[in-house]
Amino acid sequence: MMAIKIASKIVGYEVAKPDAPAPAEAPITPAVEEMHEKLKRPDNLEGATYKIKTPHSEHALYVTINDVVLNPGSDHEMRRPFEIFINSKNMEHYQWISALTLIISAVFRKGGDCTFLVEELRSVFDPKGGYMKRGGRWMPSLVAEIGDVLDMHMKKIGLLKDELDEHQQAYLAQKRAEFEQGAKSTQAPAEADAQCDDSTAQYPEGAQLCGKCHTKAMIQMDGCLTCLNCGDSKCG
Repeated sequence: MMAIKIASKIVGYEVAKPDAPAPAEAPITPAVEEMHEKLKRPDNLEGATYKIKTPHSEHALYVTINDVVLNPGSDHEMRRPFEIFINSKNMEHYQWISALTLIISAVFRKGGDCTFLVEELRSVFDPKGGYMKRGGRWMPSLVAEIGDVLDMHMKKIGLLKDELDEHQQAYLAQKRAEFEQGAKSTQAPAEADAQCDDSTAQYPEGAQLCGKCHTKAMIQMDGCLTCLNCGDSKCG
């Protein structure tokens, strides 16, 4: 029999009985799987496709982001982006779009925090000038709008959270309703052409461009310019 050396102080002992039941083994807790670069691609992935239409091209871009579900069926189940594809009939941007999708997909599969991609892409400006999206959102470049799509998708899968909580959203909705009601009582209704540019239709007419979120949603509210999109206020 091999001798066992006891290095610590003995604080108690018990004589084992021949017919005593064996001690119950502690349940084995499965390891929580995180995203890492050696993770093999499953045969099937869940994803979503987003359409980007800019005034600079007659052809739209279709951005597809596929996700992998880690630890399915457990308390640690989570969904993480695994790969991205961008397709369009317009071949003008084919070269850099192919490179961008490869790099973004590699960052997804590397593991760790990939949410920084949103702000990095949003900070890209086109030297030829940006454009106004429907809804009154200013886009400095096509790359920035791809960053917007990433932001939308990461919020959808729970990787990012909305900057405004439910109470803030409810407050802004109430103030917007008050502003629109006041505007209707002072202005005559105007009939809009169905084919006209409705880039500011999502927010009240006359709203100014917000310097924080680049959306035409700044209105005079309680004596302060306040953004109905992100909540930024000139009064702090």
